Amino acid sequence: MNRLRSIFSGTGFYAALALCILAVGGLGCLALFGGSKPAVEESPAGQALIAPDPAPAPAVTETPAVVETISQTPAEEQEKEPDPAPPPMPEVPVDDTPVVLEAPRLIVSPLNGEVVTTFSVDELVYNETLADWRTHDGLDIAAVQGTTVLAASSGTVTKVTDDDMMGTTVVIRHDGGYETTYSNLQARPNVKEGDSVSAGQIIGAVGRTAAAESAQGPHLHFSVTKDGVAIDPSEYLNR
Repeated sequence: MNRLRSIFSGTGFYAALALCILAVGGLGCLALFGGSKPAVEESPAGQALIAPDPAPAPAVTETPAVVETISQTPAEEQEKEPDPAPPPMPEVPVDDTPVVLEAPRLIVSPLNGEVVTTFSVDELVYNETLADWRTHDGLDIAAVQGTTVLAASSGTVTKVTDDDMMGTTVVIRHDGGYETTYSNLQARPNVKEGDSVSAGQIIGAVGRTAAAESAQGPHLHFSVTKDGVAIDPSEYLNR
């Protein structure tokens, strides 16, 4: 008992305290570093060497996976039926009639000269030969006897006669219901019935064969009808 007192009294106490502190510190270090012991290698001389810690492995960066997005057509679009075909166009009949080129319809004056008697069917005019008043269905165009007379338009000769009143006469039928009549010609015209004539073709010559107009001297009596009705020859020539 006295021995214990001597230990915990004076310098002995402090020595015991220091030993306790050292012991506690050693236990703490052992607990701290005891789990990981460095690898020990032996040198050729037999001395123990402490191996360095292995270098840390490089960090691996993971590339995020690419997810492909597939565009999907809605089911209603996938199942949509195509638009119906338009109805066939109706067949148009083809006119395969051959085209015949026609010469333009020309109208020319049958004779150049002075008009001595005009067209008059609404009023009576005096006839010197017959010494009376009557209508006049054409134009009297004065000219030297033998002057050529021309067809006013193309057509077909329908009549060549020697009329008792109007002398040698030629009638030509034209398109559109027109007919032209050439009277007081010389006895022998240049055309006959059925002939086709063109505008400006010579059909005869001025004569003195019309008994009803002999007092007027040589001239052409020129008249025109439309569907059988007498019309003013001046209007026809100016078409």
